[in-house]
Amino acid sequence: MNITRNFFPVLAIAFSAIPAIPAFSAQSPTAFPQRPVRLVVPYSAGGSTDTVARITGARLSERLGQPVVIDNRTGAGTIIGTEIVKDATPDGHILLMATPPLAVNPSLYAKVPYVLDRDFVAITNIAGSSNLLVVHPSMPATSVKELITVLKASPGKYNYGSSGVGGAGHLAMALFTSMAGVEALHVPYKGGAPAVADLVAGRLNMMMANLTTAQPHIRAGKLRGLGVGKTRRSPLFPEMPTIAEAGVKGYEANNWNGVVAPRGTPRAVIERLHKDIVATLGEPAIADRMARAGLEPVGDTPAEFTQYLKAEAVKWGGLVRAAGIKAE
Repeated sequence: MNITRNFFPVLAIAFSAIPAIPAFSAQSPTAFPQRPVRLVVPYSAGGSTDTVARITGARLSERLGQPVVIDNRTGAGTIIGTEIVKDATPDGHILLMATPPLAVNPSLYAKVPYVLDRDFVAITNIAGSSNLLVVHPSMPATSVKELITVLKASPGKYNYGSSGVGGAGHLAMALFTSMAGVEALHVPYKGGAPAVADLVAGRLNMMMANLTTAQPHIRAGKLRGLGVGKTRRSPLFPEMPTIAEAGVKGYEANNWNGVVAPRGTPRAVIERLHKDIVATLGEPAIADRMARAGLEPVGDTPAEFTQYLKAEAVKWGGLVRAAGIKAE
């Protein structure tokens, strides 16, 4: 996710540097993988991160010669799934789908059972996607400016959902309400999919939803899209303005979905996984599926993803502190 540099000051000294892949001993597996690879998704099935995992995992299974099993482990703002991977044997057979909370949770919670640079090693950032500011059709707003007017007229009357406290959608919406000078009640869920389902059902008023999850409901007329979180319009919704051009100047908040392994995983295994994931992302059929889902493949190096994680921790940690966001 991206945030305008000018909005919240960040204190880099609050976060330790996240080193690149460490040098491992000469010990390496004679063959990898030797059994199915378990990809832990710390969200419920059906959400954007789950979609990324399943699109990538199906083809990756063929490249690895072993099934890639998607294991949805929700709860505690992604910490439950994260801890499962942290405590796993570091041999590459259990991996984590990493999203913004991996970097943000150490600032959000008084205590978390992991230290990012101590317990995990980056493999690659698989894909990014846009946030969309969406409302239920019953909301008396057809634009970002109209929504701001409605929210200012009734502070705290309306609510918004998210995948959980400190999740990408929560932080993106917290940034929006802060920059727009409005108030709304946050309702956290265990994943983006159930939050979107309640929004479609009218039990929520609005949310900052991932484009992947929201687009079918917008096209069906069950949700109304007001603005895109990126600095440029989405090719899937070229008529929809960015939130910045629609009334909140300087606004930017995006999502990302990467893969990390338990620290201590042999370098050869990390390199094999990186090579096969990047090759998968380069296949036209996979790129097409991702594009249709509103996803943008990345496939950066382990070192680049390591630095990205460090930057995300600093950037969104600054928002958490400035906005006074705390996990319940």
